[in-house]
Amino acid sequence: MTWADGCLKLIDQRKLPSHLEVVECRTYKEVADAIRTMKVRGAPAIGATAAFGVALGALEHRHATREEFVSAMQIISKELAATRPTAVNLFWALERMEKVVESKQTEPVPSIVDALIQEAEAIATEDIETCKQIGAAGALLIADGDGVLTICNAGALATVDYGTALGVVRAANDVGKDFHVYTAETRPFLQGARLTAWELVQEGIPATLITDNMAGWLMQQGRVQVVIVGADRIAGNGDTANKIGTYTFAVLAHHHQVPFYVAAPLSTVDLSLESGKQIPIEERSPEEVTHLCGQRIAPAGIGVYNPAFDVTPAELISGIITEAGIIRAPFAANLAKVFRTS
Repeated sequence: MTWADGCLKLIDQRKLPSHLEVVECRTYKEVADAIRTMKVRGAPAIGATAAFGVALGALEHRHATREEFVSAMQIISKELAATRPTAVNLFWALERMEKVVESKQTEPVPSIVDALIQEAEAIATEDIETCKQIGAAGALLIADGDGVLTICNAGALATVDYGTALGVVRAANDVGKDFHVYTAETRPFLQGARLTAWELVQEGIPATLITDNMAGWLMQQGRVQVVIVGADRIAGNGDTANKIGTYTFAVLAHHHQVPFYVAAPLSTVDLSLESGKQIPIEERSPEEVTHLCGQRIAPAGIGVYNPAFDVTPAELISGIITEAGIIRAPFAANLAKVFRTS
């Protein structure tokens, strides 16, 4: 994503890999639509995009009175918060923006607008550095000759830049390690086939695309030495919500004694939730399952269940790779400790 002169430019991720198309957002409603319709997706990217949405909303109301401006910001934040329920980075970023408004309520509106733009830019800049720190910490987990399995897309497209799970892969590649990535296609939205595969090809990293139901056989053959995935929300006990299918991979990894790691910034951790049972799970349109590339592949009238995420219990997770290093069990105690010292 890029930001300049009151315009947020995003790659329309729905069009990849066949078309590289840039969407220009000049209003907060256009940003809300981009998040809701998955033109942009990935927890860190959603958070930064929402922050710029608030900045655009502020620019739209820069000539309002202070009272009108504050009221408008509350409405804008609420509308952006309603776009996707699972990724906690969305709410984390909106809370940061809300705190800016609260801290400057007595200042002239133009000053508040400037401060909101600066905060959105700070969130974006911090995300890039955070991802690089995650990559450096996680690269140590990949050895020469390893097969690395991932699901969905947790790369540069899912963040402001660089990536979380793919940031680890990118960092390991940058230091010259010789390994192979297996990316699962990630039904039904195909983020692995469309986005992760595209990023890996662009980076020249050796990779193979598999269907989601091949993962167990791949592990049984001894071709996977580590699984690294992203996260959309991590509860206080380490339970992790990520793209649907992640839990299946964790169970398979546990059975085959393959380490299973989650790569995510600390902003993805939600200490207000004691366990993953409290994480809201978004359910998306049935058409994502019944149709493929616009073509119906299931009979009309069939019922559809389409949760976008599942929750992997903490006991199946070998460690959480963050900008503060790799956090291991007991997760409740160690996550709390990181937040006390950060």
